[in-house]
Amino acid sequence: MLDLKKIYEAKERIKDVVVNTPFSYAPFLSENSGCEVYLKKENLQVTGAFKIRGAYNKIASLSDEQRACGVVAASAGNHAQGVALSASKFNIKAVIVMPESTPLTKINGVKHYGAEVILAGLNYDEAYAYALEYGKKNSLTFVHPFEDEEVIAGQGTLALDIIDNCKDLDAVIIPVGGGGLISGMACALKGLNPKIEVIGVSASGAPALKNSFELGRAVDTISVRTIADGIAVRDTSEITLKHMLESVDRFICVDDAEIASAILFLLEKQKLVVEGAGAVGVAALLHNKLEHLKGKKVAVVLSGGNMDVTLLSVIIEKGLLKSGRKMKLTVTLVDKPGSLMRFTEILQELNANIVHIAYDRTSISLDYGDANVTVHVETKGEEHQKEIHTVLKKENYIRD
Repeated sequence: MLDLKKIYEAKERIKDVVVNTPFSYAPFLSENSGCEVYLKKENLQVTGAFKIRGAYNKIASLSDEQRACGVVAASAGNHAQGVALSASKFNIKAVIVMPESTPLTKINGVKHYGAEVILAGLNYDEAYAYALEYGKKNSLTFVHPFEDEEVIAGQGTLALDIIDNCKDLDAVIIPVGGGGLISGMACALKGLNPKIEVIGVSASGAPALKNSFELGRAVDTISVRTIADGIAVRDTSEITLKHMLESVDRFICVDDAEIASAILFLLEKQKLVVEGAGAVGVAALLHNKLEHLKGKKVAVVLSGGNMDVTLLSVIIEKGLLKSGRKMKLTVTLVDKPGSLMRFTEILQELNANIVHIAYDRTSISLDYGDANVTVHVETKGEEHQKEIHTVLKKENYIRD
């Protein structure tokens, strides 16, 4: 186990840089899950994620000589910004190697803190290999996102913040990717109160660490695929796995549909923008993956909020369709004046608001003289949608 003393030392080092983010009761989630739920909102952290804790502690722990040479890291996400900002605080050189496919917004986010960005490799693993070699050639200290004791200690400070706010917790739910966050937090939590249950949650599309935890030995996966890109780690770290086997009580996973619903729930009910990786703990509670916690006091870590706005718009749109607040209809009309008007009048009478409409008379599946009309309408739930369907069927716009 990591020495608890190192985590307290890390807390002292980072205190002037890291924000003590809000820790607050979540009434809607508590009602929904049957637990007394509190959210640790690291999505409101500096750079939008917890990663600044470990990155800053690592760089602060370096010798003057090491800092003078600079640092290098490989990341396409939150770790990149954490290292870049930390390096800027010490006014030292930082090089961040990112995959060639990294979106421009993420690249600019790192450059904003003064770091040099190198695009190399088709994926994180290739960028990681390039960064290691680049660091050796240029005498730069490599800052690993999770396989580093000082980084793990820095992440563990999040647990100290939680305990400062609430000492009588029954369980803490923590997102898991590479395992650095849960390793540090579990050490602190068990060191301060061994009765607290430490629960890890990963994405089912990135199962390496969960599989390793269950087998008790490191196993890797061939590929990963999940909307929770912050925890999309392909290979297992033996270092963090060892910590987890010693101090983590339970490990579960959630799929992308469950993660997406949690993101939408947090946006609507908590007014919080949380990325996929940060929402997995809430997803586990919402989808009854932790039934044994009912009636207990639980903290959930929202590890980050750097959500891609394009993905967020897709999640919102699918969420509206799934919850009955939007529906898509395609009907075939006789292509003559007045046909479309009558169809839209029916929707108006049913209080269905048209937000998008498309008219197609050239599809080869249509008879001559017909046209397909596709509309997206805002609705008031499943009952409203059933009413619309019944009326349109009666008017011969829909056929079974």
